[in-house]
Amino acid sequence: MAHQEVDVLAVGAGPANLALAVAIEESGHTGLAANTLLIEQHADIKWQRGLLLPGARSQVSFIKDLVTLRNPRSNFSFLNFMHSKRRLDEFVNLSTFYPYRSEISEYLAWVADSLRQVRVRYNARCASIAVNRDADGAPHDWTVTLVGGDTITCRDLVIGVGREPQVPEVFRQLPADKVIHSSRYCAGIAELDRERPYRVAVVGGAQSAAEMFYAVHEDLPASRPTILLRSVGFQNYQTSKFVNELFYPSFVDEFFECDQESRRQILEEMRITNYAGLAPPFLDELYAMLYRQRLNGDDRSRVMTLTEIVTARQDGEEVVLELSDRRTRKITELRCDLVLLGTGYRNEPSPLFRQLEPQLGIDPVGVSRNYRVEIDNAPWGAIYLQGTNEETHGIADSLISVLAHRSAEIVEDMVTRRTASGQRIGTPQPAGRGA
Repeated sequence: MAHQEVDVLAVGAGPANLALAVAIEESGHTGLAANTLLIEQHADIKWQRGLLLPGARSQVSFIKDLVTLRNPRSNFSFLNFMHSKRRLDEFVNLSTFYPYRSEISEYLAWVADSLRQVRVRYNARCASIAVNRDADGAPHDWTVTLVGGDTITCRDLVIGVGREPQVPEVFRQLPADKVIHSSRYCAGIAELDRERPYRVAVVGGAQSAAEMFYAVHEDLPASRPTILLRSVGFQNYQTSKFVNELFYPSFVDEFFECDQESRRQILEEMRITNYAGLAPPFLDELYAMLYRQRLNGDDRSRVMTLTEIVTARQDGEEVVLELSDRRTRKITELRCDLVLLGTGYRNEPSPLFRQLEPQLGIDPVGVSRNYRVEIDNAPWGAIYLQGTNEETHGIADSLISVLAHRSAEIVEDMVTRRTASGQRIGTPQPAGRGA
């Protein structure tokens, strides 16, 4: 077991923390960059690993990459990545703002490989986090323990591990091999017998559910999929240019200044821009697939709208879903072999951070405009949360759209705090040992 001390430790090497790593490198504070470490639980970097499907596209413009909106001259831009891979001419010829998801994933891995000062450590899964206190009992810094026993102490801790899958209560008692959330679709499907005629129920009406419904036709070619929607049918994302202005980084300031009820109303009205719809081109593609089935007299697939799932239980090797028709309130049963959940993610801090709440006496959690957790009597070490601040920073907080500017704001806050404390920026300090 080894121990390491760094100035900044970022948990998770996804888009958020990679954008932060680039912002630190480009800040000019070489000491800070040289003493920043990202840890990643996997052996590599992949974007949306569970739904990295052939042909799936990003729903965000490539211009909203990790850096361009902050620094259009950056060497870490998506266009420079394409240039380095000798694919720029072909990409331009596609005449699209929306790359394939696999290209964004490849871009993120390229960014990690291109870092020159910030380090990335792979196969490093965080098991626990503990606060270290100074002689006066104030939080001073943090010690992360990895699976395997290694420890890392840091002054500033940045948690960017993504959000936890949302599994509705009705499905939580079913066996794990019968329920696959979209976050692990690729891995889960790979474990199944491709030739078996599974009866598949897909739950959800947004992009992830629709992508699984579409993909399972090829991934399990003998399957008979049914998708269950509570709404009247699939809908387009709201893509109005006027509404899209609410994804500008500048809107974060406006949203942060709103009162709690105003924030709630804005988030509810913006659901159709991200959570409750499909990208228009994919919606057309999905409809065309179903149209071709009808044209050929194929009743393999079903779309059941205005349907609520009342209960879910196992009966032998089958899963039995009790369904309620929202039009008639009639109850029917759907028997299936496999359930795919496109039910999204929980919008709250990760379980890793939740470990610290009782240690710090934080309830409820408050986050500053610069994404720093508000901790009383903590002038030295800080915690920053990325991607779980939707209720305070707006619906774009979990998206790529704001990463370039958000990373700059976090770096600015880090540098300001170090300047105020008189520390030479980027110098690891011994952990507090007062308690």
